[in-house]
Amino acid sequence: MNQTNEVFRPIDPKVRIGHVHLKVADIERALDFYCGVLGFELTQRLGDSAAFIAAGGYHHHIALNTWESLGGEPPPFGTTGLYHLAILYPNRATLADALCRLIRANIPLEGASDHGVSESLYLRDPDDNGVELYCDRPQDEWTYTEDGKLAMYTRQLNLRNLLNETATGSQIESPSQPESELRDP
Repeated sequence: MNQTNEVFRPIDPKVRIGHVHLKVADIERALDFYCGVLGFELTQRLGDSAAFIAAGGYHHHIALNTWESLGGEPPPFGTTGLYHLAILYPNRATLADALCRLIRANIPLEGASDHGVSESLYLRDPDDNGVELYCDRPQDEWTYTEDGKLAMYTRQLNLRNLLNETATGSQIESPSQPESELRDP
């Protein structure tokens, strides 16, 4: 590859990831998780083979289909593919609400991390796709190294503290795993 400045020229800063399209084994099971547990809204359905879901009236943030995966199994460990999809929540209170939803649905966490710039919950959907639920910290709270580079880190997220962000969170029992047993993805 030619390594000129043109090759590494940044794209427009307004470019965003628009949506993710997931292959699933069972549309109903996937909708039960993404709509029933996480609270996304179904915006369109194509029979039993595809569904489009979103938040806030958008056309779709996540598409689900069985076109190549009906009744299929997750890919084996050690293969390439999607590591996780990340769902950005607007603030800590809405991330705490997501944690409450997971606890009520008895969905186990794989990890819970404070990255300095964000706070994240890690889990698996019913098709074993990795899912990260996170909220960013305000940019003026991010830390930088002496030479001006972003200083991200990974520390254990205090789930009890996060649950206190919601009125109902303090009334919910702690997650099924003690915080000390949550592994960092």
